[in-house]
Amino acid sequence: MTTKTADRESVIATLKTISDPISGDDIMASGVVRALNIEPTGAVRFVMEINPAHAKAYEAVKAAAETALAGLDGVASVSIVLTGHSDKAPPPDLKPSRAAQPSGPQKIPGVNHIIAIASGKGGVGKSTVSANLACALAQQGRRVGLLDADVYGPSQPRMLGVSGRPASPDGKTILPMRNHGVTMMSIGLMTNEDQAVVWRGPMLMGALQQMMMQVQWGALDVLLVDLPPGTGDVQMTLAQKAHVDGAIIVSTPQDVALLDARKGIDMFQQLKVPILGMVENMSTHICSSCGHEEHVFGHGGVAAEAEKLGVPLLAEVPLDLQIRLASDGGAPITVSQPDGPQARAFHAIASHLVTEGVA
Repeated sequence: MTTKTADRESVIATLKTISDPISGDDIMASGVVRALNIEPTGAVRFVMEINPAHAKAYEAVKAAAETALAGLDGVASVSIVLTGHSDKAPPPDLKPSRAAQPSGPQKIPGVNHIIAIASGKGGVGKSTVSANLACALAQQGRRVGLLDADVYGPSQPRMLGVSGRPASPDGKTILPMRNHGVTMMSIGLMTNEDQAVVWRGPMLMGALQQMMMQVQWGALDVLLVDLPPGTGDVQMTLAQKAHVDGAIIVSTPQDVALLDARKGIDMFQQLKVPILGMVENMSTHICSSCGHEEHVFGHGGVAAEAEKLGVPLLAEVPLDLQIRLASDGGAPITVSQPDGPQARAFHAIASHLVTEGVA
């Protein structure tokens, strides 16, 4: 009986010791490992997407991976599925084309609602809120997509426990990844984890449009878009090219964060995107040893701003170690501890959005 679930880094490190018989790289570097998921029960699951012509060679790789992972502390079971693709289908190209593109906001095929998750500055927990809200909505029976549009700092693959590269059957249509009931696409799946995206504005805008319109999202009740911080090209492109039902502004209560949050709110107002509400993240901290509560970044600033704007304060999310650990581990707190106190705020936001008919 295992007492501790294997951590994601140990699993990936183990997989990196196994060679890909075709490329010569390890199987993580070669990109055959897809949808890596480590359950709190200790179950490790993933897909190896291979060329069917080399199936026999990869059977041995599969067996080696199963044996290596089974020897890790905290691994209760290993499930690996071999699935085939053809080398004739090239990977999708996210660089913008010069072909004429339709102007004005468009509906994304199959997507009923689009909600932008935004912040005025970085480091306020916008991506953590996005991942947990997506999972909370999925747990409430909604068909949820999450587009990681934070091109320079994509973090959703790590937070949702997704790895590997999305497939493309024709070199144009992109098949998104899926985990925890959430359909997800991120530029981080197209690059190595430590590789910088060095793009100018037109390339950013082209990539965002392709991730919105060329991804096979399927039928979704709501698509959450995790935006980069600030008021730049990505935010403008989203509002101008897609029908956005509204934006949720995430901020910490400190004055400096609120100054930037106000700029983000003003941007959406200029772009005619409704503000659905605000989230005060890192609102309070309760000491795990003595139970003392302290407001590290102040308290109530976001509530006051929401009241001034006449929009709801959707939640006050605590500054809590478990939320951070869960996100780093690839299973957000709404997945790893869905009934815990830390998850309540995210479930409350999800319920509000469903009640308001925008998710």
